[in-house]
Amino acid sequence: MAKDQKRWIAIGIGATVAIVVGIVLAVTLSRGHKNDEKMNDQPTGLTFTVADPAPSLDTKKPLRCYVNGAYVGDVTLAECAKKNGVAAQQLDVGIDDNGNQVAAPTASLVPVPGAPASAEVAHPADPAQGAEIVPPTVTAAGPTAACLRYSSNSWNKLADNITLGQCAILLFDTRCVSPGQASYGRWGTKTLRLVPRRVEQSDDNATFRPLVDQGQGCSVPMVR
Repeated sequence: MAKDQKRWIAIGIGATVAIVVGIVLAVTLSRGHKNDEKMNDQPTGLTFTVADPAPSLDTKKPLRCYVNGAYVGDVTLAECAKKNGVAAQQLDVGIDDNGNQVAAPTASLVPVPGAPASAEVAHPADPAQGAEIVPPTVTAAGPTAACLRYSSNSWNKLADNITLGQCAILLFDTRCVSPGQASYGRWGTKTLRLVPRRVEQSDDNATFRPLVDQGQGCSVPMVR
């Protein structure tokens, strides 16, 4: 056999071996990572859902404290409650959009808006914002009234002649708020308020009591 022919045979064998080794390594690496989480399946940024169980809280660890809507520094939960003049159980505690633990009195960062004027009640929400679907009633009986949402410093009518339960769902279902924050609505003469993990109601636009707790994903169940 000629020298050149032997050399080309050797080169061919070497190339074949390299290809086989490459395939074996690729298969091995693929099997080793087949159960890894895919990057594209992971959510981007921080997801904050107040309807999820509250994060474990070390009462001795400082957290961001708010008094009268102002950040006053990182202090313990007890110190934050003392600064606010309330019991620790009266503070909303959770995680803000930056991943920090925060504490603030309920709805302290969003004052209760004044009751709507008759002119505001008479004007429906802008259709360009998209129609909102009124949830069906569980039973046919029950009082009905107009349902309004407070946004952009004004009251906007969402629907006429719906029940309290329908209005609460229309206003707050799947909506989440952070500690100290709140979202407001009206049903007839009642003020409705969304705070972390619950919807509240008020007959005098000042004193609130629980209406219904939010579920997983900030869902609002029908009020019966």
